[in-house]
Amino acid sequence: MNKLYTAIATSLLLLCSSALVSADTHNAQLQAVIDSRSEEDRSRDAARHPGETLAFFQVKPGMTVAEGLPGRGWYTTILANYLGSEGTLYGVNYAERMWPMFGWDDELVASRVALTAQFPQMVASLTDNGIKAQGFTFESVPEDVVGTVDRVLLIRALHNLNRFEKDGATASKALQSVHEMLKPDGLVGVVQHRAPESASDASASGHRGYLKQSAVIALFEKAGFELVQSSEINANPKDMPGEDAIVWRLAPTLRGTQETATERAAIGESDRMTLLFRKQ
Repeated sequence: MNKLYTAIATSLLLLCSSALVSADTHNAQLQAVIDSRSEEDRSRDAARHPGETLAFFQVKPGMTVAEGLPGRGWYTTILANYLGSEGTLYGVNYAERMWPMFGWDDELVASRVALTAQFPQMVASLTDNGIKAQGFTFESVPEDVVGTVDRVLLIRALHNLNRFEKDGATASKALQSVHEMLKPDGLVGVVQHRAPESASDASASGHRGYLKQSAVIALFEKAGFELVQSSEINANPKDMPGEDAIVWRLAPTLRGTQETATERAAIGESDRMTLLFRKQ
């Protein structure tokens, strides 16, 4: 009997050791990708912590990942090269009906709408590893994508969805789509500019870029997700926005006049919540 227990214990130890080696290997692969980027991209790493953030979200090579609002590709560059040839990367943008809500002219709206179809070309410009890539919106998820996604990443992507929720249910419809595209064990990683819990609901609706962490958790729970874990990886206690302060006053945008240039430089980037949710 003791020999049996010893054999089981040995097997478990080997399995645990293998898992640790695998995690170390993945972390090394991720860091190599992060280090290989341009100096301009790497200049934001100290504030955005991409390695720690993606590790917290349990992103691994070969996964199918949907990136909300890929924009100019800051995270896309990392994901496309890290997921590798066995992976799939989707770029998910706002629904086309949402862009005019910003009050922009037709030309600017058209340019933002066009980004969705251009996503595969952007990925191809960032890596030649053959990763599969596709672009769609939160309200045009292809049928063959439903139930296939391992991770959805919503990094600084929620404030405008919440901002226009009362006008067009933009946040609730987006999270419904996120829920549908995920596998049964799929996870959602969220990084979002964080308003103090003491802020008024009106000031933390998203129009300033900030949301309350409690409100984000409630939004996800209502959409059928459970909070798995939270992290302070991207916290910045120096960012203490008042009721009228916009997040874009800080780096890298530096728009607005709430603080002097010296004061804004001392703050750095915004205080951000980092949350991990599981599809229920």
